[in-house]
Amino acid sequence: MQSASSPIAPRIRRLVALAAMSFSLMSFSLMTAGQVTAGDDDTWPVHGRLLGKDDKKSEDVSGIACATPRGFPRSCLVIDDNVQHAQFVTVKDGELIAGDTIALIDDSFDGKDLELDGEGVAYANGFYYVMGSHGHPRDSRHDHDREKDAAKIAARIAASSQIVRFRSDGDGATSAVERTRKLRAIIAREPALAPFVDRRLEDNGLTIEGIAVRRGRILAGFRGPTLSNGRAAVLSVAIDGVFGNASPAARLHRLPLGEGRGVRDLAAFGDGVLVLAGPTASDPGPYAIYWWDGESDEVRLLKDLAGIVGANGERKAEGLLPLDEGASGLRVLILFDSEKEGAPVATVIPRP
Repeated sequence: MQSASSPIAPRIRRLVALAAMSFSLMSFSLMTAGQVTAGDDDTWPVHGRLLGKDDKKSEDVSGIACATPRGFPRSCLVIDDNVQHAQFVTVKDGELIAGDTIALIDDSFDGKDLELDGEGVAYANGFYYVMGSHGHPRDSRHDHDREKDAAKIAARIAASSQIVRFRSDGDGATSAVERTRKLRAIIAREPALAPFVDRRLEDNGLTIEGIAVRRGRILAGFRGPTLSNGRAAVLSVAIDGVFGNASPAARLHRLPLGEGRGVRDLAAFGDGVLVLAGPTASDPGPYAIYWWDGESDEVRLLKDLAGIVGANGERKAEGLLPLDEGASGLRVLILFDSEKEGAPVATVIPRP
C-alpha cells in the first residue's frame, strides 16, 4: 500500500482538486445558464408588454427615466408618443419588465381621444415629468387641410402643449397628476422660436423631444427648428414658473449639434446633461451623444451612433437612459421609435 508521504500522493491530491474545480465550474455554468448577461450593444428583451395605441404592443417609445440614478433593479417610467398614458417598467441588468400604466391627460375632440404626443420623461425631487411635443401634428402626407381641419389641428396642438407631472416613490404614483400649459406661451415670447410655432415639422416646425430637470429648472430640448449655424434650441425655465406663479426666468440655449440636427432626448447625469442628437427632419440622418454642462452653449461629442442606428441613421433613436459606469466608460440604454417596445440597446460611451 502506498504511504501518504509517497511522491504519488501529491499528484493524487492535485487530480482530486482539479476534479472538484471542474465540478464547481460545471455547476456554476448550469446555475447561470438561464441568466441574462448584458454586454455592449446588446438588445434587451421586454417582458410583459409595453402598451401603445389601441392597446397594441408599443412601436412609438419616445422616452424613459428612472426614480433612482443607479443600480438594479430600477423603477422607471416609459412614454409612447401615440397614447394618453405612461407606463411603469422595472429595468434589470439586461431586461425590462412592463408594469402598470398611468393616465396623464383626457383631452378629446369630436368624441375621440387626443394624444399627449409625449416625447420625453424626467425624474427629479420625487416627481416624474412628461413633456408633450408642443408641436403641429405629424402630417408628412398633408392629410390635414389647414382650413377644413383647423379646429381639429388646434385641439391636437393644445393636447400636446402640456407638461405633466406626478409624485412617485418609483413603484407608482403617490399624488394626483398635475398638468400645465404655460410653456407654450413662454415659447411664443422667445424671438428665436416664435416664428416656428405651429409650423409642420417638415417645414422646420417647432417640436420638443427631450426633457431634463436639474437645479430647479426644466430643460426642454427641441428637435426643431434648426437654428442658424447648425444650432439646436434648449429652453430652460424655472419649475415654479410653469407649475406655479413664479417668473419662468426663461433662458434659451443654442447647442452646436450640426446642420439639420436637433435634440432627440436629454438625460441629466452628474453635474450636466447627456444630449441625444438626431436629424430634425423625418428622413434618416446621423445620431450622436453629446455632453453638455447645462449652463453654457457648448457641447462635447462623446459617441457617434452610426454603429447602432446604421450608417445612414435608419433607426430612430429617441430615448436615452444612463445605466452605470465601469472601467470602459458609461453604459447607457437607447430606445428606438418605430420598433417594437423600443428595442432597447445598451452601449458604452466615454465618461463625460
